[in-house]
Amino acid sequence: MLAHHNALVPARPAGKFVRGGLAKEALIRPRGVGEEAVLERNSELSSEADHPLHVPVLLTEVMEALGAKDGGTYIDATFGAGGYSAAILRAQEAARLQATRLLALDRDRQAVRDGAELVAQSAGRLTLVEGRFGEIAEIAREHGLDPVDGVVFDIGVSSMQIDRAERGFSFRHDGPLDMRMSPDGPTAADLVASESLDTIADILRVFGEERHAGRISRAIVAAREVTPILTTRALQRIVASAVPPSRDGIDPATRTFQALRIAVNDELGELLRGLVGAASLLAPGGRLVVVTFHSLEDRIVKRFLQGKTAPEPAVSRHLPGEAAPSRAFTRIAGPIGAGPAEIARNPRARSAKLRFGERGSAPLATDISALADLTSLPQRGPGRRRRA
Repeated sequence: MLAHHNALVPARPAGKFVRGGLAKEALIRPRGVGEEAVLERNSELSSEADHPLHVPVLLTEVMEALGAKDGGTYIDATFGAGGYSAAILRAQEAARLQATRLLALDRDRQAVRDGAELVAQSAGRLTLVEGRFGEIAEIAREHGLDPVDGVVFDIGVSSMQIDRAERGFSFRHDGPLDMRMSPDGPTAADLVASESLDTIADILRVFGEERHAGRISRAIVAAREVTPILTTRALQRIVASAVPPSRDGIDPATRTFQALRIAVNDELGELLRGLVGAASLLAPGGRLVVVTFHSLEDRIVKRFLQGKTAPEPAVSRHLPGEAAPSRAFTRIAGPIGAGPAEIARNPRARSAKLRFGERGSAPLATDISALADLTSLPQRGPGRRRRA
């Protein structure tokens, strides 16, 4: 059981794809997810295979938003190639800060292995842990970090994961249809082999904003009856056979791959659990900094930061029954995008958005059911089947 508010956003059981929210049956459908930014990022990540160096986006803006103070404690919730962690350590050295601690997390075992050198160079200031950021509160408290002064998230798949064909995130190079960010749980191949036509269509429609979800899901189900769909290129060909080529040159399978990746890794549920856990750790004045790459993620972050706490009882019987709700976060800023110079250096920054909030003293809201609805598939009644 995760500590504090994380218990309100239960993790998805292995092999299960969640329908409905915590309190409501109908999905509050995200709108505008299918903008060019989503597809640009996927295309750009695929094109980065020839450039092994991972460049963290909005690095200057992230560091300014996060801040640093003497004796502060910080968490890099998405270590990846260690770009933000390295920058935090450098900033601490430049400012000659004392007794500053940094905890970094990544669910990708290879990323943790690759980060061993940075840990060794940190002189004991950096602790790198293999774990999901949805469990950030539990992990931080296990390491004696509560409260903390800042948490940074860089949401989504990393270019290193895209670059490795064996991880199955991209159709640029043929590889196993995997898409898992950690070695546990079902793969994308398991999903397309076992889920119903309706569920596959919902995954593509909701998590990929794919307007051809019906055609593609029917093509997947028909193809799997002939032979298992086990590789990225096999799935790409199936999608290409079901929908016409895009006029803008973006591969027709791009949205399908995004949607399956989000479903396989429960990315939106993980994001919400991570935000709740991070907020529960932050001291008053602490900063929550989040970089997202498409509007499914950005909408959750925006609404979470803007959320109000529950109304407090009035202090006097002569006053109204409830006081006005206060905000758990103050000094909310964003979205902040990359400038032309950074985009020229690092094309994946084009679709990045940064939001941050400063933690107030008000308690965190406990009713997050509406946000939970944004992380799940629509719930179907018995016997109901939407036409795909």
